Amino acid sequence: MSADVDWLSRFLAVVSVSGKLEIRCAYRAPWIVNGEVSSPGEVPYHLLLRGTAWVEGPQGEVVQLHAGDAVLFPHGSAHVLRDGSGLPPARTHERQTPNVVLSENEGTGEPLDMLCGRFAIAAPHDRWLRSYLPSTLIVRTGDATGHETDSAARHLAALVELMRAESTDGRPGGYAILNALSAALFALVLRVASQSDAPPPGLLALAAHPRLAPAISAMLAEPARAWTLPELAALCNMSRATFMRRFQEGLGKSASELLQDIRMSLAANELKNPARSTEAVAEAVGYQSVAAFRRVFTQSIGMAPGAWRRQFRIGSAPRAAHV
Repeated sequence: MSADVDWLSRFLAVVSVSGKLEIRCAYRAPWIVNGEVSSPGEVPYHLLLRGTAWVEGPQGEVVQLHAGDAVLFPHGSAHVLRDGSGLPPARTHERQTPNVVLSENEGTGEPLDMLCGRFAIAAPHDRWLRSYLPSTLIVRTGDATGHETDSAARHLAALVELMRAESTDGRPGGYAILNALSAALFALVLRVASQSDAPPPGLLALAAHPRLAPAISAMLAEPARAWTLPELAALCNMSRATFMRRFQEGLGKSASELLQDIRMSLAANELKNPARSTEAVAEAVGYQSVAAFRRVFTQSIGMAPGAWRRQFRIGSAPRAAHV
């Protein structure tokens, strides 16, 4: 990978994401969508194409969404979307269309058009989402003020419009295209959120911080390097103590913990390759001692490197490891 590749591209190269558009909701008020707790590694998303909606998040927050907004639940939390009438929801009917399930209702009020799907992130990378992204992530394509944010929002709006078109016209390849666009959607949502005036707390806010971003970029670019706190602080033009404090406050974890997560995620990917020995993988992620690598990997992933590798042998069904 080129040395000048940005932090988000490197992050997504480690945490591979697939996506699937599942349902298009064409409702009139009153309506309600209940999102249950998702399986590990699944991230539900909703794209508002037309109308307004109120979303009730896992922390009890209630936020209004408008056309062009997208909401994700990176922790797979239960959630509710509803209209604002306060009336009991009208009865719904579902039918299969060429590329997506169409859900309609018997309401007569304000119209709503919404796309609903989910992203899939394999273990152990799904832990990144729980650790570094908020439980509810909302991006708005109509709130852009800065040049970079405005451009990212326009690109996101164009992608959502393409998904809307592919979900309705039934042309050949539409199902495959929608799934591919869903994966791109995840990257664009993170880009818009990180470039907003008020990035959500966690990794996105830290990566958007002009003083702290160089440390994140450096660790993602050279994860095997034996980074020291003074070196990372120097990249950010901060003292060691100031760097440690601001990093911990922004991420909720130390720079050393982030570096370890990056290394273990990379190692988990490399161990799937039967041609790569455990020793070679350990060295590739910065460990000269294989014993030390095995210990850290087991503590981080929940199983030893050999057990993790055996899941991906031909004929073996992978199982998730969650800690």
